[in-house]
Amino acid sequence: MKRALTELDLNIVEMTDETATLDGGDVLFTGREFFVGLSKRTNQKGAEILADTFKDYAVSTVPVQQGLHLKSFCSMAGPDLIAIGSSEAAQEALKIMQQMSDHKYDKLTLPDDLAANCIYMNLPNKGHALLHCTPEEFPESAKVFEKLKDHMLIPVSNQEKGKVDGGLTCCSVLINKKSKI
Repeated sequence: MKRALTELDLNIVEMTDETATLDGGDVLFTGREFFVGLSKRTNQKGAEILADTFKDYAVSTVPVQQGLHLKSFCSMAGPDLIAIGSSEAAQEALKIMQQMSDHKYDKLTLPDDLAANCIYMNLPNKGHALLHCTPEEFPESAKVFEKLKDHMLIPVSNQEKGKVDGGLTCCSVLINKKSKI
């Protein structure tokens, strides 16, 4: 990964504090700010290093009461649109995010927490695209996604990743830069 990012001429920051932990599944970038889940995999020190690295953005921490990490029950489903699960823990985290932010985000509430782990992309010449779990995995949540008329919806099976508590975002690194490779 480091080699690929270096070839893209991206700035790489390495955490040298051995007490700091930061899992990508706990980092939600909205395009305006960062929300960092404090979980079994991410601690306050890791969140502070992220804040020091991205000084132009607000960084707020959100306790993760249930699930593996923050993206176990929320992710971005479009510009200013947060997909969020229905569980009490997910709704409490959303409430904290809303209190911490100066921006008002729209929300897409899904019956299944794990279905809220989706991947939004704005594709050149294609527009809004959303990778989400299949109707076979989460039929009621799939019906909610179908209400997003401005999105190209792409159902992707998460069954195998789900066996090890993984979500769709666990297998993705989105980079907004053209490659010279």
